[in-house]
Amino acid sequence: MTVTRMWELEMTARSPISHRGELIGTTAIGRRMKVLQADGSVELVPVISGNSFRGVLRRIAEGMLRDVLDYEGQLPLAVAHALRNGGAIVKTSAEPVTGRRLHQLRELVPLLSVFGGAIGAAPIDGCLRVGHVVPIVTEAAPILRREYPGPVPSRFDIEALESYSHLDDVTAGHAGTAVDPVAGSGGSGSPLMRYDVETLAPGTRFESWVQLVRGSDLDHAFAADVIGEFTRSGWLGGRTGIGHGQIATTVIEQADRGPVVDWRDIVASRRDEALQTLLSLPA
Repeated sequence: MTVTRMWELEMTARSPISHRGELIGTTAIGRRMKVLQADGSVELVPVISGNSFRGVLRRIAEGMLRDVLDYEGQLPLAVAHALRNGGAIVKTSAEPVTGRRLHQLRELVPLLSVFGGAIGAAPIDGCLRVGHVVPIVTEAAPILRREYPGPVPSRFDIEALESYSHLDDVTAGHAGTAVDPVAGSGGSGSPLMRYDVETLAPGTRFESWVQLVRGSDLDHAFAADVIGEFTRSGWLGGRTGIGHGQIATTVIEQADRGPVVDWRDIVASRRDEALQTLLSLPA
């Protein structure tokens, strides 16, 4: 019996959210998506791509799996890359992972069953689908999955531009800084290059969704645990090292049944077999 489950998520930014779409000069422009309005006009709505969101979930999942299987430092680089980042399709003479071998891999390593990946020359399909993370703004109304009471801001209200230097913790004009050679000729007097980053303001609300499609009970339990961990420690976008990306997440409960197995016990009980299978993968 297979399991199909949908999680509806609502998120609120607790710090600026940045997700670069393109770089113009020294300004990182946020990613935007065209949204057709009811009157036929088009608006550009800032979004966090589903690819970025899925990457966050995958990294959380890999950390959880690593804790259970305790494979730190034991896997070939290509296999570790496949688990954490999805891997890459490469030309190889090794036999592709298909048939019974693939079925066994899915049972032993639920991360690859749920998220998929590329091992050697053949991709492995995952059973997880995710949506874009869409801000709850008036311009996004045609694509929002639910109705939201109360005043909804415009995208112009949530967009901001933040300026940084290329060095950390530098005080402009400090006595110990180097002399600017152009200061005497009308320059800025600062030896530092500045760059700008488009962000979405703290307090911005978002919605998204995650769906497990025809997964096993083990896949269901693993995916549900990943979603639960995302609500506790997840993030959005980039520049998390300087405080961006912090969020509060709520799962809108559905009537679907919860997991019926404990994936940690099942995977841990076959740890040696799982490690042997991972080490045997084309690298």
